[in-house]
Amino acid sequence: MGVVYLAEQTKPIHRRVALKIIKLGMDTKQVIARFETEREALALMSHPHVARVLDAGTTEQGRPYFVMEHVPGIPITEYCDKHRLNTEERLLLFMDVCHAVQHAHHKGIIHRDLKPSNVLVAVQDDKPVVKVIDFGVAKATQRRLAEETVFTEQGQLIGTPGYMSPEQAEMTALDIDTRTDIYALGVLLYELLAGALPFDAQTLRRAGLAEIQRIIREVDPPRPSTRLSNLGNESTAIAQRRRTEAHSLTRALRGELDWIVMKCLEKDRMRRYDTANALATDLTHFLRNEPVLAGPPGMAYRLRKFTQRNRGAMVVGSLFLTLVIAATSGLVVLYVRAENQREKAEKFAEFMEETLGAVEPSVALGRDTKMLKEIMDGAAKRITNGELKDVLDAELRLRITIAGVYDSIGSFNECDKMLGPVVDMAARLHGRDSREYAEALDAHASWSHRADAENLSEAEEALAIRRRLFPGDHSDVAVSLNTIGRFLRYLERYDDAIP
Repeated sequence: MGVVYLAEQTKPIHRRVALKIIKLGMDTKQVIARFETEREALALMSHPHVARVLDAGTTEQGRPYFVMEHVPGIPITEYCDKHRLNTEERLLLFMDVCHAVQHAHHKGIIHRDLKPSNVLVAVQDDKPVVKVIDFGVAKATQRRLAEETVFTEQGQLIGTPGYMSPEQAEMTALDIDTRTDIYALGVLLYELLAGALPFDAQTLRRAGLAEIQRIIREVDPPRPSTRLSNLGNESTAIAQRRRTEAHSLTRALRGELDWIVMKCLEKDRMRRYDTANALATDLTHFLRNEPVLAGPPGMAYRLRKFTQRNRGAMVVGSLFLTLVIAATSGLVVLYVRAENQREKAEKFAEFMEETLGAVEPSVALGRDTKMLKEIMDGAAKRITNGELKDVLDAELRLRITIAGVYDSIGSFNECDKMLGPVVDMAARLHGRDSREYAEALDAHASWSHRADAENLSEAEEALAIRRRLFPGDHSDVAVSLNTIGRFLRYLERYDDAIP
């Protein structure tokens, strides 16, 4: 539609500018209208991350032009790779893109062609600065731009297929809203993180129009972590451009970043982020280790994130209550089993009294998790110092309980230390075909913060024991099935996980 020249402005300010003018022979009514759309769109906006319009006019031959801020930058993906930005640095740059797009949406403008070549990064004062450019196929949300441009010509695909939303692929311009840009932002984020597009670009180029539309509308793309892990040797180079290793990058993407990207790429736009700012906010939450909106509805995830933010009134209270119940249960069990060993029971009671005596009412009500961790640290230290060596059954139960609290408040190293000896302890105390041994195996597999074959093997052994002990339906068996299902999902063995 237009051609862009690097030009020099001499009056009233001497500076380099970008001059965009309609190509010769393309001055049809439709092209001129679209050109006017871009000119008006840019004129409406004033944002540090959107290229500014400086002037506009018409040549002597009647060809419209406008003068833009010259952005001596390169596509954002190229910049990130060239400078080997890590994941966090890429996210911070991308959030600036979100803010620019939000500004455009606030002005009633949908870009409709967000892609790396339209998101440039220039260096100013030794810092990277994002600039969103090329609103050539922009659309007005309230028809404030040239009226001729708000409709898409029948049979004409507007935008770039690899970054195009399902509704955009339908080629029904009346059905486009700002969430089509959210989809494109998701594709761009996918590429920045995983080094590849959700759908293979060559496949789309080879496909006909109908097949492109079908893929975009109907085929669910893999998660970024899955896409990266399926790239083989190429994933090594991608990880190196992010200053990490392929395995580490895959693990970093798995989970919250996967969720955020895939929320953007939902086929149903009602399930995407409502705004570009909401997407940027979720990324901020991720960087601050706060709960993300895109997280699954699982309560365990939300509780863990909630407590990590030290605002867990309900959660801390629940965790505290769990500890008290577990400790009390352990005490009752100990009395029943010990019978004449009252001295051991009293020793355990004294331990719990001293441990829980440090808890003020405000902590039990959930002031924050700092005090709770201090209490857990104190209990853990006393356990490792051997204060419960004469009541090992109680120590085993407490180790598992305290590990669960540590896991919930994000103290993963402490969790692992508590769990370290539980499997061997359970085997010595109860034998390898006992309910307690199966519980220890399941806890160790669930909370050791790995998702590998060793964990899966422990979980499967626990299931086998529980099925022998409890034929038919039983809650212990259900716990094991759930644990194994989660591991298979983490290992992306979905067909095995479902049953």
